[in-house]
Amino acid sequence: MSQKVTLVLGGTGKTGRRVAERLQERGVAVRIGARSASPSFDWTDEATWANVLENVDRIYVCYQPDLAVPGSVETIRKFASLAVGAGIRRLVLLSGRGEDEAEAAERELQASGADWTIVRGSWFFENFNEGFLAEGVSSGSVFLPVDTVTEPFVSCDDIADVAVEALLDDDHVGKVYSLTGPRLMTFAEAVAEIAAAAKRPISYQAVPVGDFAAQLQADGVPDDYVELIRYLFTSVLDGRNSSVTSDVERVLGRRPRDFATYARETAATGVWSIAA
Repeated sequence: MSQKVTLVLGGTGKTGRRVAERLQERGVAVRIGARSASPSFDWTDEATWANVLENVDRIYVCYQPDLAVPGSVETIRKFASLAVGAGIRRLVLLSGRGEDEAEAAERELQASGADWTIVRGSWFFENFNEGFLAEGVSSGSVFLPVDTVTEPFVSCDDIADVAVEALLDDDHVGKVYSLTGPRLMTFAEAVAEIAAAAKRPISYQAVPVGDFAAQLQADGVPDDYVELIRYLFTSVLDGRNSSVTSDVERVLGRRPRDFATYARETAATGVWSIAA
């Protein structure tokens, strides 16, 4: 029998790519679960699920686009049942902090018979350079439907470090970790720190959520993604997550990365420089 492999779903994304890299650095055989991988994996096509489970003993479960979207709970139930039925017990789920729908998906995983760990993430630092905020930051103007609400932004590197420990160490079975950075910030404060690190002006403006959604639709963004953004910026960013936790330090034995360090190191790559 060949060496067992760890399946990383969303293995080309922000957290999955980092999880895969860390596992490989530890000598763990990894299979990437993504539409572009071989064999291909697609959350919307159940026919692609079984092939990626062959010879797998652990799975990092990152659902796309988000556990908040309709149908995610049933999908997680079906996938977890298939995985456990295939003899795979160790499942680590990336979840959302303060999302009711995500917690419903968590319960399906917990009821599956798996040896589970839940990793709940706050808003990623990397949304400002790898995600949907990157274009606004680079252009020098960020518009979002959030004003004074604070968020404990967290690094994808910290999420990946915790997820890898959860995959490899049985001490984390049955645990729920809520991961945050070390401090609370508004989105305007985060953008200001990026501007200072990049040594260029970048403005931030809070706009009504209806206007923001209308602009997304005018830009051709799919309706389901627009509704997801509307949900995240109204229901989730209502202050419920305005607190920090010690779970990163609890798992890793060190403090979480700070946003200022992220801003300084990312600015140094030139990703936020003004295009010529």
